[in-house]
Amino acid sequence: MRKYWQGGKNINALIPDYKNSGGKGKIKKAGDKKRGRPPKYANEASEINVDENIRKIFRFALEKYYLNTKKNSLSHAYKMMIREFFATDYYYEDGVKKVIIPDQSMIPTLRQFRYWYEKEYNIQDTLKARLGARIFEKDHRAVLGSSTIETFGPGSRFQIDATVADVYLVSRYNPDWIIGRPVVYLVIDVFSRMITGLYVGLEGPSWLGAMMALVNTVSDKQLFCREYGIEITKDQWPCEYLPSVLLADRGEFEGYNVERLISAFNLHVENAAPYRPDWKGIVEKMFHTVQMKVKPFLPGYIDKDFRQRGSRDYRLDAKLTIEDFTKLMIKQVLHYNNNHYLQYYLRDWDLTKDDVSPTPIELWNWGIENRSGKLRYYSPDIVKLHLLPREKATVTFQGIKFKNMLYSCEKAIRERWFTYARQKGSWKIDVIYDPRNMSNIYILSEDGSTFETCYLLEHQKRYKNYTLEEIIHLQEYEKQLKKQNEHRHLQSEIDLIDETESIIKKVIKRNKQHQSSDISKSERVRGISTHRHNEKEIQRDQESFDFSKGKNEKPAEIIDWNDQEEKQSFNRKSIKELLSEKINDK
Repeated sequence: MRKYWQGGKNINALIPDYKNSGGKGKIKKAGDKKRGRPPKYANEASEINVDENIRKIFRFALEKYYLNTKKNSLSHAYKMMIREFFATDYYYEDGVKKVIIPDQSMIPTLRQFRYWYEKEYNIQDTLKARLGARIFEKDHRAVLGSSTIETFGPGSRFQIDATVADVYLVSRYNPDWIIGRPVVYLVIDVFSRMITGLYVGLEGPSWLGAMMALVNTVSDKQLFCREYGIEITKDQWPCEYLPSVLLADRGEFEGYNVERLISAFNLHVENAAPYRPDWKGIVEKMFHTVQMKVKPFLPGYIDKDFRQRGSRDYRLDAKLTIEDFTKLMIKQVLHYNNNHYLQYYLRDWDLTKDDVSPTPIELWNWGIENRSGKLRYYSPDIVKLHLLPREKATVTFQGIKFKNMLYSCEKAIRERWFTYARQKGSWKIDVIYDPRNMSNIYILSEDGSTFETCYLLEHQKRYKNYTLEEIIHLQEYEKQLKKQNEHRHLQSEIDLIDETESIIKKVIKRNKQHQSSDISKSERVRGISTHRHNEKEIQRDQESFDFSKGKNEKPAEIIDWNDQEEKQSFNRKSIKELLSEKINDK
């Protein structure tokens, strides 16, 4: 009666609970009777029962031959298991060891092997084991979130990333010079999907390339487009701000460079985990969206069959310069920002109520009007200075020394830095420099709002307009030359010492022979003035110019020094000989 009442007073409630019979989901005990379906064909051998011992062999074979990065097939793992665990004997044929497997009724089948694999292992564990956890998280995991949830309005979060474009370019100076593939940086606002920054160049992916993209983010886009001959209005690309949060890759935005960005502009920088591009999927997808629109028209664009045997070398089709490609990218960005319909953009209730079209420019303008407060404006020059590398320089009495180069500035001259450095010693200061051109370095004020430009001293002009790499290469080359000449210079100095000692020894020996021992020390000292006067007269007479002596003489002849008979002696006379000649003349 209770069962009838619990079953809703329905006669079917009295039917036995067949749903509980059979032990669904529980492993059946292996006995003598074969479990599972009977043989399908008359000549098919009966399968063995798979007990716990065989399942252990299955697990071992799966982990050894299937669940690894070698990516073997399941049938291959099955064959290796039979070969290793179920062989009954072996023999040698032509020196090759071969195994003998028993009858089919003595070994598990591939169907049983697959059944227990699918029963004990799920697809997620299999993919992680065969592909690795990083590849699984990047390409195969479930995607249940949305980047837009993390934002409130324009500027809440920007994403930045770089890619190497699938096109080869040529040099602007010579179209025969292929310069390779450019690097494209994009900065995108997550809330509106607006592209707020663009950089096309040959830097990177590196900090310099990311720096140029951030500078473009805060720059006036009208002036930027005008540099490439494209005229736009302010409303077509109204982006010249920094965000509250910047999401980037670990590479460029890790280390001391980004610390200055954080401290100067109160910008929160987040880095995606390794092999997790899905954390910034918006900017990752944008590269594909932008490039696919220009692919059919680009000469030198790389196709899927690039570098396959018999395929065309697309590098030889390169025609565009980096300026041409930048102009095309600007056109694509303008089209995307103003016309691209975001098909899968989930509008919240406010956007739906105001009937805002899901295009980047409409979302941006609506967000500026209704959800502003996250964007910050800074002068592009100040942003550039804070993005540039910063190191220590030394104020010396010769100038501001940095990377073995000497600079000066108006502030240093006005405050007499170099005079103080000579009197009280040198000291260190922080300087900012652009490694692409070392003509100037910069000293930032304490509040970071102004800067002082330092210029190369006049005798350091050889470094003007050169990159830091070129200057370091030159300095290292000069150090190498110095090192190569050190041994020769040392040998020359030792030879000079030997010659000096030889001359001094000869002089000492000569003085011992001619110096009189009868003259006392006081007499020698007392005659210094007289001797000096006589020596001066002799030297004047010897050094005086006499132009009358050569008037009636024959023209000068070239002396053949190889002829020893005509060789003349030009040895100087000794002081004693000159004194004796002077006395005889008087």
